[in-house]
Amino acid sequence: MIPIQWRLAALTSICNTIGDVLNTAGMKREPEVEKLNLRTLVVMLSRIVRNPLVVGGVASLTAGFLAMMSLLSIANVSFAVPATAISFVLETLLAKYILKENVGLRRWAAATLVACGVILLQW
Repeated sequence: MIPIQWRLAALTSICNTIGDVLNTAGMKREPEVEKLNLRTLVVMLSRIVRNPLVVGGVASLTAGFLAMMSLLSIANVSFAVPATAISFVLETLLAKYILKENVGLRRWAAATLVACGVILLQW
């Protein structure tokens, strides 16, 4: 049986990864902000609250936040934050294969180092 701490860490990581990818995909469909003023911000906000990808991303990030709060109630922050860092690896994979971003060798190396750090937590 997988301990509850690891299940909550996995849930946090998955929700945060999905949320970040959905928000990125949704915001890439919105026009660029050229001026930063109140009118532009209101228009942008009115558009993104109707964007299903962004709404789904925010919902997923909210679930991830709640899972993280639950994890922090039963585990030390020195475990919780590194354990959820696996989301960096998941986001790199999804950025490459879903969002079609150019992910170079340096980013793959960094994601691999993060994965190794998460594995070390298990020991």
